[in-house]
Amino acid sequence: MEIEALQMTPVKMSATSHLGETLPKEEVMTFGEYLTDALKKTNALQLKADERTAALAAGKVEDISEVIVAAQKAEIAMQLTLQLRNRAVSAYQEIMRMQV
Repeated sequence: MEIEALQMTPVKMSATSHLGETLPKEEVMTFGEYLTDALKKTNALQLKADERTAALAAGKVEDISEVIVAAQKAEIAMQLTLQLRNRAVSAYQEIMRMQV
């Protein structure tokens, strides 16, 4: 009597998760990449607002609301960036005060 090996197929995860652990590794952004991307977007909004303001000063803008909206978007993005920086510095200082 001959004994055959079990023919088991490997178990595969088929469920998706909202936390990202089922995504392939190349699609999950690290914190540093996320932060760099956010800073680039904030910079792009600042540059766009500056461009719109220069166009307004040159008389090339027909609707002033475009300039105001671009400036407000840039201001809100900058405020958010500064608040995130302040929170990160505060968290770092709190960790450094901890006694080990």
